Amino acid sequence: MSTFQAPKGTYDLTPPRSATFLAVREAIAAPLRDSGYGYIETPGFENVELFARGVGESTDIVTKEMYTLTTKGGDQLALRPEGTASVLRAALEANLHKAGNLPVKLWYSGSYYRYERPQAGRYRHFSQVGAEAIGTEDPVLDAELIILADQAYRSLGLRQFRILLNSLGDKECRPVYREALQTFLRDLDLDEETRRRIEINPLRVLDDKRADVQKQLTDAPKLRDYLCDACKAYHEEVRALLTTAGVAFEDDEKLVRGLDYYTRTTFEFVHDGLGAQSAVGGGGRYDGLSEMIGGPELPSVGWALGVDRTVLALEAEGIELDLPRTTSVYAVPLGEEARRVLFGVVTELRRAGIAADFAFGGRGLKGAMKSANRSGARYTLVAGERDLAEGVVQLKDMESGEQGPVQLAEVAAELTKRLG
Repeated sequence: MSTFQAPKGTYDLTPPRSATFLAVREAIAAPLRDSGYGYIETPGFENVELFARGVGESTDIVTKEMYTLTTKGGDQLALRPEGTASVLRAALEANLHKAGNLPVKLWYSGSYYRYERPQAGRYRHFSQVGAEAIGTEDPVLDAELIILADQAYRSLGLRQFRILLNSLGDKECRPVYREALQTFLRDLDLDEETRRRIEINPLRVLDDKRADVQKQLTDAPKLRDYLCDACKAYHEEVRALLTTAGVAFEDDEKLVRGLDYYTRTTFEFVHDGLGAQSAVGGGGRYDGLSEMIGGPELPSVGWALGVDRTVLALEAEGIELDLPRTTSVYAVPLGEEARRVLFGVVTELRRAGIAADFAFGGRGLKGAMKSANRSGARYTLVAGERDLAEGVVQLKDMESGEQGPVQLAEVAAELTKRLG
């Protein structure tokens, strides 16, 4: 065993389980690619201030969970704890919003980092696929993103998830609600840290998971009672679009999410089979974030779905994905001449798009066939001196056990036909 191990709260992805993670990423990305979203990739670390301004100085992410570092040149950097601020920063830096085609629709996939107490479904290094639509205020866009996430999950076979939906208002109506909420919260029996949060971002108190806090919030003012007419109309349109599309959702007036930049539409995907860490993804509208990080006014909406938790949700529902074979053909040479010839055949098969592998190391027939079985290959090619003298190889169907000779020159064509 190695002297070193993966850091606490992290994990390694190794075969065969890693294939499931790749399939989940692909399933989430597929509907985005089909809907005009282009791929974007940002650095794994950014200026600390980007997240302090964008995510919010009062959030647990910024105050407790960011991995920060100081470079030799004195720059303050942070490993990215989420994707939206980085993607928006990159879009602004590249002037994508000036290309004349709004919204700028982007999707991304990558690793993110938060210093949290490790537990099932909560890691210090985790993987997400996300999508952002930048520069347009339109309820159709909000609905589109929710529908695409729902489509991705259903394409994986998931059914036991729920979509929670809320509106957080905008810069016109939220300040009125904020004041009413602060007045209510100041009279509660809360610890000093929570009291500080009341003054910075009182909505975050509504997201407190502690039972003693939630009990005191029963009679808290409801945001829906303070929404302006424009926000009410916007939210009703999102709800109507989802209903027309046949996407079920639940109204959740306490849903605020953990980031300061959300306005109006906010939503979360939860899976009841995951215990405490039930959120598998979520997002919402963030119309003021661009201005927070020094950009122009660019109303935007987006989401991020957790790959790790989606895999856990699949396992909770007992879903095994139909993954493609990693190896379709396995070549077993008997003798040095056969090694050279069959390696040439394997190279030809790979160039033809057929997944092929080779019995390396000069093992005997028995050991090589065990490797062929372990590879999961549908067919095995076996050749010795006599076969080569006759210009053939033996082609064995690993499922039926049938075996017969095939002309060397026709191997690629025969396997292409059989594998479809």
